Amino acid sequence: MEAVLTEGQRRGAVILSSHIDAITWDEAVDRLQALGQARRSSYVCICNVHSVVTAWQDPAFRRVLNEAEMATPDGAPVAWALRILGFAGQQRINGPDLMWRFCGEAARDGTGIFLYGSTEGTLARLRARLEAEFPGLRVSGTYSPPFRKLSAEEDAQVVEMINRSGAGVVFVGLGCPKQETWMADHYGQVRAVMVGVGAAFDYFAGTVQRAPIWMQRGGMEWIHRLASEPRRLWKRYLVTNTLFLAGFAGQILRQMFGGRGL
Repeated sequence: MEAVLTEGQRRGAVILSSHIDAITWDEAVDRLQALGQARRSSYVCICNVHSVVTAWQDPAFRRVLNEAEMATPDGAPVAWALRILGFAGQQRINGPDLMWRFCGEAARDGTGIFLYGSTEGTLARLRARLEAEFPGLRVSGTYSPPFRKLSAEEDAQVVEMINRSGAGVVFVGLGCPKQETWMADHYGQVRAVMVGVGAAFDYFAGTVQRAPIWMQRGGMEWIHRLASEPRRLWKRYLVTNTLFLAGFAGQILRQMFGGRGL
């Protein structure tokens, strides 16, 4: 199939109902650098099967993904789907590795980062790890939100704190779809690019063990996560993956035969 070039010079294609960018690691990091240095209010979604299927079923969440500055293909099936749609060799651009790579660049160019999400203990460990691994990295601030909805006044105070910190990039670790919704709700308020990175905070703080490298590279990281938390994640991975495969197969058939009723 031919690759799709969408408006605004964003290379990529619609998968189920969401535009996903076909992008390299260098392009993704460079884009974050440009947005961060400009402190442009925007947000980036890291799209795995769960988020793509959720958007397919929920029009409100679909709008969140489709209005993102960048939507990268996390999850092996999403990257594979882009390859099938014409973007040969498309790699997974996942949240933890994107955050890690960007921090290396930020330590060199001086872009400040802000960490939003998780617990105070995890944030303290994460900050210490990042500052040890990337000398010169400016962690402009951290915030651990309570397990309840913030009042309008509290939320305004947090936005002011982030903006006063001078951070150009805000990494958000709230899990999908909460983090994407939070970023969309704060678009135009937070003067920085917000990036939803899922479990990255726990991985780098050492509170959750990440899959071995060979599983990550083989597209099997989800198996490791499912084995680690079967009760919480079985539905997300088994049911959602099945829905994704069925939905994407239908999309391919419609494109092949030009029908709309399949």
